[in-house]
Amino acid sequence: MKPTHPSAHWLSAVLMAGTLGASSLAFAQADDPVTFAVPPWPGVTVKTALATQLLDTLGYSTQQEQLGTTITYQALNQNEVDAFLAGWLPAQQSMYDAAMNKQTLVDLGNNVDGARIGFAVPTYVYEAGVTSAEDLNTPENAERFGRTVYSIEAGTGMSDQLNAGADKNLYGLGDWKLSETSTPGMLGAAKAAMNEHQWIVFAGWTPHWMNIEYDIAYLDDPKDLWGPDGGRSDVRTLVTKAFADANPNVTRLLDQLTFTADDQSAMIRGYGYEEKPADKVAVAWMQAHPAKVKGFLEGVTTAAGQPAWPAVKAAFDLDA
Repeated sequence: MKPTHPSAHWLSAVLMAGTLGASSLAFAQADDPVTFAVPPWPGVTVKTALATQLLDTLGYSTQQEQLGTTITYQALNQNEVDAFLAGWLPAQQSMYDAAMNKQTLVDLGNNVDGARIGFAVPTYVYEAGVTSAEDLNTPENAERFGRTVYSIEAGTGMSDQLNAGADKNLYGLGDWKLSETSTPGMLGAAKAAMNEHQWIVFAGWTPHWMNIEYDIAYLDDPKDLWGPDGGRSDVRTLVTKAFADANPNVTRLLDQLTFTADDQSAMIRGYGYEEKPADKVAVAWMQAHPAKVKGFLEGVTTAAGQPAWPAVKAAFDLDA
């Protein structure tokens, strides 16, 4: 169940206003494109493709802007984009807090149940006794790891967390090398190490196809380098307050768009690993999970004010 946010009461009030008729606020912006910010991550790419296909089917126009997270928060605050389906917390906490303090955004809650971030190692390393981040910097283990942690791009929330932990010398990582590269670069290094049965530790997360294709395990994090509760993460749906005020019908759909980590890992595998088009992966997932799609559309209408489910059911040949 998604946590209740301060915006929940506001959203309910706006949604009630939006039920007054097809000429009401709910449909005032139907001809304006709903603009999504999309960072270059497979999960949010497919998730956004799914959202845009639903909205297109309901009679709305959509567009996507390929933006990094820092620029995304700036664009949201300036009303240059409307929605963002990848507000990872606590990895983006500082950016999120700064944006929310401006009172220009509405947090619709977590859209991925079971997301997690943390130190990942091959299962054979875990079975050799490295089960906690506390085990990384023993003399023997540090040497086997080459005193290196692999991560994704510098400036991302994940690498910022890792650098902050190293600056505090958490787990003795202060004198370790942080190899910051692209996600494919990091995972390429992990695959190469596992092919040779070598030791490697890297910044992992779920949902992602790495959890399906690679035999890996996550280390305990007793000092909360990656955040509380074992690196548990929320992936928040964020919209601008101006957009939500003008578009309660679309906002309701985005609020109800939720997935499990396994759901999204499968999507990411199809797009990021098998290299299928994002829109085709999204449609295949909807056809395999029609009851979930029907749940996304509860209380939602087309732009013209008709029930949403029949239109989507017919468009994607769903059966629920």
